Amino acid sequence: MLLATWNVNSVMARLPRLLEWLDATRPDVVCLQETKVADGAFPSAEVAALGYATATNGIGRWNGVAILSRTGLEEVTAGFASEPGYPEVEARALSATCGGVRVWSVYVPNGRTLDSTHYTYKLAWLDALRTALQAEVAAPVPLAVCGDFNVAPGDEDIWDPAEFVGSTHVSPPEREAVAALLELGLVDVRPRALKGRPFTYWDYRAGMFHKGMGMRIDLVLLSQSLAPRVTDAYIDREARKGTAPSDHAPVLVEIATGT
Repeated sequence: MLLATWNVNSVMARLPRLLEWLDATRPDVVCLQETKVADGAFPSAEVAALGYATATNGIGRWNGVAILSRTGLEEVTAGFASEPGYPEVEARALSATCGGVRVWSVYVPNGRTLDSTHYTYKLAWLDALRTALQAEVAAPVPLAVCGDFNVAPGDEDIWDPAEFVGSTHVSPPEREAVAALLELGLVDVRPRALKGRPFTYWDYRAGMFHKGMGMRIDLVLLSQSLAPRVTDAYIDREARKGTAPSDHAPVLVEIATGT
């Protein structure tokens, strides 16, 4: 299985690039975030022409997640129990069984600033996600939790730690929340970089992509039964180049078949 996760920053704005990338790369399962489209407006027919079934959780111009699969889509679930809202529950989580693997696509709240109610919401959301994943980790089905976590797990995952002092994405409570997910028995698959450092996000401003000023905030967390089967993991920086790209690059993980 070739598993991918990508924050596309509007699936409609990025649709030609997405379709070209799907056709060229042919991942088996793709988790998308920040689709910014309601369920009925997702371009399911366009991706179906490339062999993908689609599951979506979207409410319009904000947030939104999707799973595209060439290996089946079963037991599709939007959101999770006790998921907090701001104030309503947002379209930030989607899970499905694809080819014998339970796959989650998640888009963790940004948090904005440390003194913001959005930050409190972010921590509450991550805590609720941990509770929801406890049963998933305990199940016999292999598990992959993929998406934009809006957290850089360590200082090695940001271009300059000094630039982020007092900022979100790197604060101890946020990193502890991601570490708590790993304590459930999940493994953070660290991708290699085909060029430069293994970052997945670069702000659009000031040529930060070309300067290598990025962060690794798009993660693939695998269950203990799945992680040993990883044969490769890498970041597709080419998808971040060119005209009107997303500010994120896809992360791809190759997983050998097995039981």
